[in-house]
Amino acid sequence: MDAKRVLWIGTVQSRPPAECACPPPGWTVDTRTPERALEESHQHPYDAIVLEFPAPGWNPADLLESVRRCAPQVPLLVRDCEATLSIVQLTRFGVHLSLAPADNVFAQIDQAIEARRSRDLAALAAGAGREEWERLLVGESPEMRQVSHIIRLVGARRCTVLITGETGTGKEVAARALHMASPRRKAPWVAVNCSALPENLLEAELFGHVRGAFTGALQSRVGRFEQAHRGTLFLDEIGDLPLDLQAKLLRVLQEREFQRLGSSDTVHVDIRVVAATNCELAQRVEAGRFREDLYYRLNVVPIHLPPLRDRPGDIPALATHFAEKVCRLEGLPPKSLRPEALDRLRCYAWPGNVRQLENAVEMAIALSGERTLLAPGDFPLAAPARIRGVLPVVSPVISVPDDGLDYEQTLALIERSILEQALRKTGGNKKAAAGMLRLKRTTLSAKMRSLESALCN
Repeated sequence: MDAKRVLWIGTVQSRPPAECACPPPGWTVDTRTPERALEESHQHPYDAIVLEFPAPGWNPADLLESVRRCAPQVPLLVRDCEATLSIVQLTRFGVHLSLAPADNVFAQIDQAIEARRSRDLAALAAGAGREEWERLLVGESPEMRQVSHIIRLVGARRCTVLITGETGTGKEVAARALHMASPRRKAPWVAVNCSALPENLLEAELFGHVRGAFTGALQSRVGRFEQAHRGTLFLDEIGDLPLDLQAKLLRVLQEREFQRLGSSDTVHVDIRVVAATNCELAQRVEAGRFREDLYYRLNVVPIHLPPLRDRPGDIPALATHFAEKVCRLEGLPPKSLRPEALDRLRCYAWPGNVRQLENAVEMAIALSGERTLLAPGDFPLAAPARIRGVLPVVSPVISVPDDGLDYEQTLALIERSILEQALRKTGGNKKAAAGMLRLKRTTLSAKMRSLESALCN
């Protein structure tokens, strides 16, 4: 048996539990009062912590949270002689096991330690089994699996890719994943936001210029296309590219050559172009605002990133990922989200998509102080957008025929349509669908049974 160190937090330090008198060979047990344990918890890397209740002068939830804050990753076991804690509280604070007085204590502590090690090794193995670009794409929804599948298929090709999706869905992250999945991953990655630069500077920014090409051009400058030679050029918000530059971009995509502004010399480049837009380019083509030939040249391989509201099952993984990222960058102890907080996030509409979720998690961590568990109250989400899956107020779309209609059956059809939409969006997860519609899970199930019965009669 490997050497293991356990922190046993009891009520009276001078009278440790009988089990601690003769621990198994190779084990070290430190018995401490809650106050002293919290003061000294950082002094030793403990393999497990055992917490005894009741603890005079301490609220059980407060003590559990304090211990979790000091040692968020250490297996925690509880001996609750007077049943002061509920199963919900034990689960919320990640308690591995509740020990009974007659238990073989050290055998169960050993199981908790080994279970934790197994989970850590499994997580490392899962991370090692995924390529670096795959770790950029967080989420296991069917939509995200499809995005990963396309990137895996076309990553090694030079073909142009058009990424579409609402603002904040992670289009640049997908483009970076595409670059990292290609043989060009060690070559330059160059990103240009076509809507962020003035029109009169955009051409020089993309293609470069020679000295004296225009007023203020005091020296020659290499453009973004040349900077991305042998690498990837990401053109964000491509729908805002002026029409005259669209013609020049089309030539570069077809011939892989161009001229710098003010020069007649031809520059040849080996690049892959990935474009992204949050607008419907096909509609802009019809309106004459975007060249049709360029649209088809860009849309060789389309990738669509769905809005976050259409993949609520990915929200817990994303929130956890952002919490780990923020804590790592800020040098903070790891923080996690309570189940109720995850439920709250899952039921929100997220009009700003993944970017808004990341900002919400960062704000929650900043305002949570020393707490390591983020609660629903740490996410003050705007009320109007909180109700998800509710149809907007529009003019009635059902007309009453001259010979009338079955009112109850029509309402049942509408209600079933709403329930089916929620279930589709949550991949059949009834609990998530109920949360989306602000219903209890039992209510949703009852409504489904009632509607099936009503429509069959």
